[in-house]
Amino acid sequence: MLDPRMQDALNEQINAELFSAYLYLAMAAYFEAEDLPGFAHWMRVQAQEELEHAMKIFDFVNERKGRVHLAEIKAPKATWASPAEAFEDALHHEESVTQRIHNLVELARSLKDYATEVFLQWFVEEQVEEEATAEAVLRKVQRAKDHPPALLMLDRELGQRKPE
Repeated sequence: MLDPRMQDALNEQINAELFSAYLYLAMAAYFEAEDLPGFAHWMRVQAQEELEHAMKIFDFVNERKGRVHLAEIKAPKATWASPAEAFEDALHHEESVTQRIHNLVELARSLKDYATEVFLQWFVEEQVEEEATAEAVLRKVQRAKDHPPALLMLDRELGQRKPE
């Protein structure tokens, strides 16, 4: 059985992961409006990953005889000044998610909840990948900034992303 503090923290993380999906869908809508379908596709795949993360935690809470409590998901930002700004926001968002995951690990350790700590290691590793990927795309977008053909080539590349 989950400690009530751990249960509450995991429920907050479910909400944060669902917000992440909303944020990436908002970015996908922005890129669609900017006629960058490859960027939009990349963000849709990212949104799907975030939904999978939320469900992974959802299932874990249930497996541990906890209770999932879904809360309201706040609306994300809807517009960005440029593709670079959107990816800067994506990177900053992933950095904040990483901090949230680290806080969950610390809580699990303080409660001597070893099962949850082991479960969270997958997320610790996933966040390393999430940050690296967002940063790599951001660097490419920044390089293409003043060169429209390069941006269109990047759009084509991002459109090839496959769900994991």
